[in-house]
Amino acid sequence: MRRQLTIGMPAGSLANPNRGGNLIDLLERAGFHTKGYESGGPSKFTTVDFLYGWDGRPQEFGSQLAIDELDVAIAGDDWIEERRLELKLEYKSDIKLKKILSLHRGGVRIVGIIDSRCSAESIDEHLKKLTSDKKLLVIVSEMPYIALEWTRKALDRIGKLDEFNNFTVQKYKTPPKIESGIVIYETWGKTEAKIKNGGADFGVEITQSGSALRNYGLKIVEEIIQSETSIWINPELLKNSVKKDLLHMFLLNLYGCINAENKVLLLFNAESSKSSEIEEYLQVNNLFGNEPTKASGDRYTEYTIQVAADNPLLPLARIRYELLKIGAQNLDTVPVHSSIPDISVIDI
Repeated sequence: MRRQLTIGMPAGSLANPNRGGNLIDLLERAGFHTKGYESGGPSKFTTVDFLYGWDGRPQEFGSQLAIDELDVAIAGDDWIEERRLELKLEYKSDIKLKKILSLHRGGVRIVGIIDSRCSAESIDEHLKKLTSDKKLLVIVSEMPYIALEWTRKALDRIGKLDEFNNFTVQKYKTPPKIESGIVIYETWGKTEAKIKNGGADFGVEITQSGSALRNYGLKIVEEIIQSETSIWINPELLKNSVKKDLLHMFLLNLYGCINAENKVLLLFNAESSKSSEIEEYLQVNNLFGNEPTKASGDRYTEYTIQVAADNPLLPLARIRYELLKIGAQNLDTVPVHSSIPDISVIDI
């Protein structure tokens, strides 16, 4: 049995060390150093022999997971959902994929958008007007099947789904294959311009703040889903005990690095006579778990505590200052690269 996991490595901003969530750095801190990934591949894991890198587009990873071409995919939730819906709506195939770890990176919103000059404030209201005037609805989106599913649900709510049940997904402005129903033009970017210039009745777009949409004179009528970069698998993988164990190892080390972000260790000494005051301060401010980590000597006690460096309610600068006021000495601040509470934090 091959003791190796095939990992879908997403091309694009995540592969660029100067953009996105810097996946390369995250993998390296987790103990999975890559070579070739930053320059477009082929990607190799140089410090472990149980991972195999498969370079690809996250748009394709959902399909690859479904047919076991990949064991694990690093991809946005939106692209996994897009492939799931494509297989469901076009091929009547219901695939089961599982999100098992968020990487806390690449957060975006998938939203429905219309021209701001339209009076409608919801997609239902917009569709009521459109369906009374025309037989063919025109939508534009980089994610046509998410757009289609969203539109069909809205049509169902207003009692128009039977009338507009036919659909076709096509490249932008190719002749519609149907006379009535829904035509979704799959775009390769600049979806906003197509709606602004009258190329479609409405659209579905990927956004963070929505500022670009407002610049084009468009408005959001609904947030469809929120998406982030995550680790996805086909649940069938868990039936393979060898690969399940390797997956657990992979996830635990990634989790440790994510959990350690914005955390530091404070190491300091204090005279033993100050221990009770020091420990009362640590307890009042919840700066340890079950008990403080310490090493006691004849005259001094050495403490090690983990602190969130970005906590606005208890800033790191204040913690250091107040510890020094009550007797801490030789206080060092050390970055934390990985923090794993115990093996149960990953339950697969």
